[in-house]
Amino acid sequence: MTPEAVITLGIQTLEVITLLAGIVLLPALMIGLLVATFQAATQINEMTLTFIPKLVVIVIVLMISGPWMLQVMMTFTIRLIESIPELIR
Repeated sequence: MTPEAVITLGIQTLEVITLLAGIVLLPALMIGLLVATFQAATQINEMTLTFIPKLVVIVIVLMISGPWMLQVMMTFTIRLIESIPELIR
């Protein structure tokens, strides 16, 4: 296994991780910013106020994009397993 193959595999892994995590984290970040703006405008300083909207958005995002995320993970894993003979040469 060459160093180039290891680096390529690592880059592909990080790309998949970033893609899958970003799908969930970006909507949660946007909702958090909206709730924080609302809290600043109304001077409501309740720390738990952001929890429920973020949780609802994350559940909705996972329900909508869950099958696609699973397909991305399966494709990457299958491609990785199929490339094992080439990697050990």
